[in-house]
Amino acid sequence: MERDDLVKTHKQYKLNDKKWDFFIRSYYGGFDYKMGGYLTKYVLERDDEYEDRLANTAIDNHCRNIVQVYSSFLFRIPPTREFGSLVNDQALDSFLRDADLDGRSFDSIMKEAQVYSSVYGHCWMLLDKPPVEAKTRAEELGMEIRPYLSIFTPENIYDWKFDRMMNGRYELSYLKIRESYDNEFAYFKIWTRESIKTYKLPIDDDKGTLVEEMSNPLGKIPAVILYNQRSPERGVGISDLSDVAEMQKAIYNELSEIEQLIRISNHPSLVKTPNVQASAGAGSVVQIPEDLNPALKPYQLQPSGANLDAIMKSINTKIESIDRMTHMGSVRATATGVQSGVALETEFQLLNARLSEKGDLLELAEEQLWKFWAMWQDREFDGEIKYPDSFNLRDWTSDLQYLMTAKASGIRSSTFQQEIDKQIASQVIDDDEVINIIHQEIEQNATVGDFGLTEPEPATIPEV
Repeated sequence: MERDDLVKTHKQYKLNDKKWDFFIRSYYGGFDYKMGGYLTKYVLERDDEYEDRLANTAIDNHCRNIVQVYSSFLFRIPPTREFGSLVNDQALDSFLRDADLDGRSFDSIMKEAQVYSSVYGHCWMLLDKPPVEAKTRAEELGMEIRPYLSIFTPENIYDWKFDRMMNGRYELSYLKIRESYDNEFAYFKIWTRESIKTYKLPIDDDKGTLVEEMSNPLGKIPAVILYNQRSPERGVGISDLSDVAEMQKAIYNELSEIEQLIRISNHPSLVKTPNVQASAGAGSVVQIPEDLNPALKPYQLQPSGANLDAIMKSINTKIESIDRMTHMGSVRATATGVQSGVALETEFQLLNARLSEKGDLLELAEEQLWKFWAMWQDREFDGEIKYPDSFNLRDWTSDLQYLMTAKASGIRSSTFQQEIDKQIASQVIDDDEVINIIHQEIEQNATVGDFGLTEPEPATIPEV
């Protein structure tokens, strides 16, 4: 196959490849982000000066923090998996322990896929099986011939095509993957419903070589897209970093301005004639010729540091914008601020809604994966995958203070005090069995006198 045909990409690939590169560099940070060259170059700035400024500018990586917080909430409670008839398949336990034939469990693979989908907007998961024929199922198990899972980020999926079926459902009919590449070769695999072809393309050659061709035993392409958020374009998702990465880049440039301002303010520039002897450093001595023209005496250029506070305020405003866009103002808060209970509850509900949407997409993608896994095993998936619908995001400290204030309000009701004590115990204790015991003790000992209250004396009717 010709090089142009092998490296030909989907129209959405051409529109999004630079954006994907920006997102993944923003997530990685460090050296990868510096090599992206996201600092704005000054007018008349030399290349070596720009390189020095890149090396001296720190990165405040908000993108990675946002993605990790989302992931930690999503997988804090593990999903519930009911495998149905597949529970008796002897290859199931092996797959759950080592899903990619590289030692990583299925849960670890799903967490990694969720991180990549959060960064890129989506990622692809391919469920393949080694093309080794075994005579019996026991021999297949002994040789560990079973399905395995691979993750491909969008920049490695060169082309894809969906066909609309007679029932209205869209089905993947073509998929071109760049499996690997090095300094000599790039390897491509092309999937269709009928065949699987592997090509090797030399870096300095215009023609690729067909390495392997085999029929597709499933009649379907066992690839699943894990979306972060759905977009109007099929096969492309919406990243969590679409706006956050731009804000991080703006903060990155302003941190460079702060570094430049501090360095130049502490070490002002010296203006002198060539024959004036001067050395850098604090307390240095400048020697000038005795016959120097007084109009040419050396002087220092030192900018004012008054703009430093304005830049810091601008950075803090951008950080607040990031928290507002991602609904993480309370989760990522590092300083004590005044925020009403209604505002906190609204923010938690917005974050909970976003996490619930992510959980639904994970649930859908995993069910599709298990259907393909069952097809590889000549079985049918009749189980159910369930991710949490609610992530119970609340400000427990504020709730506890509220309950303690209500308890100390002096309401003369044993029932009220009893219910307040139950709610306090439920927030402090995590063990359900212990909570039930505490609730029973509260109900048994719930008398008015136990709460420091005294019952009013019964009214007496005076005798006439």
